[in-house]
Amino acid sequence: MTFSILTFDKKTGTFAAAAATGSLCVGGWVLRGDIESGLVASQGTAPSTFWRDNVLRAMHQGQSAKEAVEAVTKSDPGRGHRQLIALDRQARAHGFTGADSVAYANHITEPGIAIAGNMLKGPEVLESMMSAARTDDISVADRMLRVLSAAKQAGGDSRGVLSAALLVLAPDRAPLDLRIDHSDDPISELESLCHWTRQPPYCDWLSEVPVLLDKSRAPD
Repeated sequence: MTFSILTFDKKTGTFAAAAATGSLCVGGWVLRGDIESGLVASQGTAPSTFWRDNVLRAMHQGQSAKEAVEAVTKSDPGRGHRQLIALDRQARAHGFTGADSVAYANHITEPGIAIAGNMLKGPEVLESMMSAARTDDISVADRMLRVLSAAKQAGGDSRGVLSAALLVLAPDRAPLDLRIDHSDDPISELESLCHWTRQPPYCDWLSEVPVLLDKSRAPD
């Protein structure tokens, strides 16, 4: 049904996430992030937006990704149908895959990276995503797009892909929050949209908006 990735670079303080699914509006349903909290992806047969938002709030209040994920998952009787990954500001990652998730379903975590998927062709999808995530020869946004493409090429969502999303949060740059909510080729359209955000006049305007390192930034 869905595959997603969360990453954090401690050297630059940059969070990045991406997701794609065989249904509509993956960005609105799955991904949430806050530069002062971390990243969350909540998905599954019956994804919980409450899990997503509660984990993000808990990490903002100082809980680790593991503490936050375990707190929301253990108290929900419907957890068997849900999947969740989270990444905090210390690069600690944690995940949960419900026992009733549609196979193939699983998650992989390591410091700075969390990957999850359900209704996948097989474990090779997550393995391909992790391999693509470890490359560092391109920008973080392009790396996330490469991860989505790798997942698709490895079999991805067994139904095909209809929507895709990209989220990048950096302390010195404006947020990048891009979504393709319905398309026959959403990953390619997401790549095209990302390209256009780097072109003027849009990219010029981004240098004038507030960022974490300068919350009062404005035009000169």
